[in-house]
Amino acid sequence: MIKSVFDLEVFNLAYSFAMEIFQATRNFPKEERYSLTDQIVRASRSVAANIAEGRGKRIYENEFKKHLIYGMGSLEESKVWLLFAKDCGYLEIQTYQTLSAKSDLLGSKIYKLYENWKTF
Repeated sequence: MIKSVFDLEVFNLAYSFAMEIFQATRNFPKEERYSLTDQIVRASRSVAANIAEGRGKRIYENEFKKHLIYGMGSLEESKVWLLFAKDCGYLEIQTYQTLSAKSDLLGSKIYKLYENWKTF
């Protein structure tokens, strides 16, 4: 039974993804602090935040679904920042591949929730 957003697997995956990105960015160069680092951390956190906000508005099916779409958008943005981080040499290939695979899994789960959500 889902009593709160913390009971949603997709939220927990999104939160974990954001925390892994946060940890991965700790070694980025200082000159990237207010550009790439800030952007990737904010975009990844936005995924979980949008799921939570949508869950809070779940009695309005379209509102919840709208926030899932926003979350998918933030996830896609996160993927682009990950690619920049890899190509700039700030992320090792293995770290990039791991985070990329997690983002793909998360995206598929958000989309599945979007497709199957019904307000009762």
